[in-house]
Formats: sequence, C-alpha cells, structure tokens
Amino acid sequence: MNIKSRFPCIGLLVAASLLLFSVAFHAAVPAVSGEAIYTNNCMMCHGADGKGFPALKTPDFTDPKWQSSNKDKQIGDVIKNGKKGTMMAAFGNKLNDQEITAVIAYIRSLKKK
Repeated sequence: MNIKSRFPCIGLLVAASLLLFSVAFHAAVPAVSGEAIYTNNCMMCHGADGKGFPALKTPDFTDPKWQSSNKDKQIGDVIKNGKKGTMMAAFGNKLNDQEITAVIAYIRSLKKK
C-alpha cells in the first residue's frame, strides 16, 4: 500500500475520531437544570414550592389560572428584563437564553405538583 492509498484511510480515521470525541463531549456536558437555576435565583422570592409569598406579591406558579394566562414568551421576558413596579429584577445579564428556557420549563412543571 503506497502513501496515496493510505491518505484517505487516515483522513477517514481522523474524521471518525473527531465525531466520537464530539459525541462523548456532548454526552459529558450536563443539561441545564431549570430547578437548580430556580433554586439559586428565584426561590428566595417565589418559594421552594413556587407558591410565592403574598407579602411580597409574588405569583403562585402552581395556580392553574396563572399557568394558563402566562405564555412562555411573557415569562421569559419578565425573567430577562424584570418587571417594572415590582421587586422582580432583570436576569438577562446573569442567565443566557438556554438557562431562561430551562427555568420556564421548571416553572411549568410546578403546576403538576
């Protein structure tokens, strides 16, 4: 076998190795946990159970009426930009879009609990 016939085989081996490395890397990176982000950033005002605190006028995320009247985009906008006239701070400089989406998914899961 001469060098010209070996080159495509080496190229194929390198490509296969890169593909396997990529798959292994992505499998090793944990998914963003909405619950963990909620616990670290939201729980102090919205409660561990998501029921909020009446004294703080925070919403009850477990309330089916609240769940049905708030769209994901609205929730994401409030998380990202805060809410004027309330204590809700903007988290757009702290959380990326993937993290905000994970928090929204977690908030949605609270209606089942």
